[in-house]
Amino acid sequence: MEIKAADVAKLRRMTGAGMMDCKNALVEANGDYDRAQEIIREKGKLVAAKRADRETTEGSVIAKITADNRTGIIVGIGCETDFVSKNQEFQDIANSIAEAAINQLPTDAEALKALSVGSESVDNIITQQTGKTGEKHQLCYYSQIKGEYVSGYIHMTGKLASIVAFSKVINAEAAKDITMQVAAMNPVSVSEHDCPAEVKERELRIGREKAIMEGKPENIVDRIAEGNLNKFYKESTLLNQAFIKEAKQTVADYLKSVDPEVKVIGFIRFSLSD
Repeated sequence: MEIKAADVAKLRRMTGAGMMDCKNALVEANGDYDRAQEIIREKGKLVAAKRADRETTEGSVIAKITADNRTGIIVGIGCETDFVSKNQEFQDIANSIAEAAINQLPTDAEALKALSVGSESVDNIITQQTGKTGEKHQLCYYSQIKGEYVSGYIHMTGKLASIVAFSKVINAEAAKDITMQVAAMNPVSVSEHDCPAEVKERELRIGREKAIMEGKPENIVDRIAEGNLNKFYKESTLLNQAFIKEAKQTVADYLKSVDPEVKVIGFIRFSLSD
């Protein structure tokens, strides 16, 4: 049957797919719009399967905070190339997914994939973009955090974001300073007290192995390992790190100067390039 340009344009408006993809789908579907939409979705899934092993180191990472400043989310939508990530359509889709996440606060990434944005699920939207552009798209990160006050930061590259939750309302500028610290210095935990056990064991092991390789006496190897762990805490736990705006004080000291009662409850951070 004859496929008119107006039919192709209509399907393109319905699916967002390319003109030739829409024309080919309509030809295959004998002009049936519903079947043509299914064909376009199936193509997206096929392309996604073929490119499943590709890395998505480009894309968009978005942090959003609820109106009451008590919950924050980070959403990461990945793609393969900078060219695609800078496309306005990609940015619009990433923002619409992040908006759905902050409005509905799904519990995890799978729940976010099931959310609807317009007439499509997040999962279908991402799959369709894979079919349209020919390169892998994926929801590569989603997490949320709650506190009495939450601050978010998105790096100028758009590929890194961080959120910090505090135990009470804090000066917004100070909160932003701490959130930028997390983005810049990538701490493993808030302090030594919540540092993961496997990380502690790894650093102790490294300290012991280094001491033995240097020929240190066996009776001081464990003490050297403890010293190595304490150095790690200073460099890699948020409150013990040197404050990026004033290296002579720690983040903990800075926080005390702002409000002695406020505490960091936790943080989340995601970078597409990590």
